[in-house]
Amino acid sequence: MTLSFFDQFMSPTYLGIPLIAIALVFPWVLYPSPSNRWLNNRLITLQSWFINRFTQQLLLPLNPGGHKWALILTSLMIFLLSMNLLGLLPYTFTPTTQLSLNMGLAVPFWLATVIIGMRNQPTAALGHLLPEGTPVPLIPVLIIIETISLFIRPLALGVRLTANLTAGHLLIQLIATAAFVLLPMMTTVAILT
Repeated sequence: MTLSFFDQFMSPTYLGIPLIAIALVFPWVLYPSPSNRWLNNRLITLQSWFINRFTQQLLLPLNPGGHKWALILTSLMIFLLSMNLLGLLPYTFTPTTQLSLNMGLAVPFWLATVIIGMRNQPTAALGHLLPEGTPVPLIPVLIIIETISLFIRPLALGVRLTANLTAGHLLIQLIATAAFVLLPMMTTVAILT
């Protein structure tokens, strides 16, 4: 069976089980659950210290109205950080390299941002659809273009994120293939490659 360079974008399975499901569940198993003891062990103390410091840094530039997002943003960042760190281990699968996960996270957060922006500040949210100082004949066209770009934004950002995460692996695979092909013909060039 010959593999193409783009087989790395396929979601791998092992014994019929998609590895993305295992990789999504596994980080939560690593975090210990808090106990009701007066004194916690070192791991729980370190974990709670890290989460508290991370939340403080996250909420530092936000006004008090934005602090209600602390739980979801902190849990999302810790989840993504632990998944990506586990993906650095050899022979493991990183689910953030899959477009399905990136789109599955991008679309709900984008939709929540748009809906909350429309609900809380409708004039400012709708004002982004028309740049200031636009000539009158261009107004309908610009509103249509800006609306289309607003709806395409999560797709474009999800594809860009996936491409950036997998570009390094694709480049390494291309260089390794070039070195392997050049080895019998030009040994010194292959070693330099």
